[in-house]
Amino acid sequence: MLQNAIKPRRSGAAATFLDTRLVSGRVAFSLDELVKATGLSITAARNQLLRLGHRVVRVSRTHRFFVIVSPEHRAIGAPPVAWWIDDYFKWLVHPYYLALQSAAATYGSTPQAIQVTQVMTDCPRRPIVVGRLQVRFFVKRGIVRTPTQPLANAYAPLLVSTPEATAFDLIRYASRIGGLGRARETLVPLLPLMRIPEMKKLLEAENETSTAQRLGYIIERSGNSKLAEIVHDWLPSPLPLIPLVSAAGKPANAPVIAKWRLLNNYGESDL
Repeated sequence: MLQNAIKPRRSGAAATFLDTRLVSGRVAFSLDELVKATGLSITAARNQLLRLGHRVVRVSRTHRFFVIVSPEHRAIGAPPVAWWIDDYFKWLVHPYYLALQSAAATYGSTPQAIQVTQVMTDCPRRPIVVGRLQVRFFVKRGIVRTPTQPLANAYAPLLVSTPEATAFDLIRYASRIGGLGRARETLVPLLPLMRIPEMKKLLEAENETSTAQRLGYIIERSGNSKLAEIVHDWLPSPLPLIPLVSAAGKPANAPVIAKWRLLNNYGESDL
């Protein structure tokens, strides 16, 4: 009993916990994990973390979740997002995956350097800034249906959308990542990685006709007619006439791309 009474007041318990965490390859933790591992009270644990200064950074003001900042990451104020985002979402108990241009970058598609990590999840979340790193969240209600896979050779567990799912998301969220031209620019390097069986599974899982129409057209214009035909064969008949760019309106004189039933309101002759 005496040992238990003294334990919560033990100095250096939080620092020892951090060192143990790093040795095990983990760079993130919740306040509850710290309290459970050390026996510190919540107040004592918080006070010890404050005394550690820049060694520890809180992920957000509203969450009791922290990342450990090693000396090599002091300049940016946080370890890479890919090292702790899986732990963060396990703590939140919500699904996620690395998405859009951030996912494309893991497959070697980096036509435009982006300064923000893009993460898909199932409910709205405010962007977070940890040190000099930024994380932006996108919402997909049916996220559990989207094909994902673990990132190979990653420092920590990390789910990323498959090349096919990444391409689909790039078109679906094009207006929020710089427009259709930027989406296509990021998508094209993914084409050699995309496979017909996986594309069929993706189309069934997402089940979004309008996005599939736009995706099929972009794939065809990008030179992969075989994959484009897979998308076209999946589409229902008759197809609704929809704008190529959903947010750009429907000008009266815009030409119709007959095969894909798209109103070409993009404003350029080629993508």
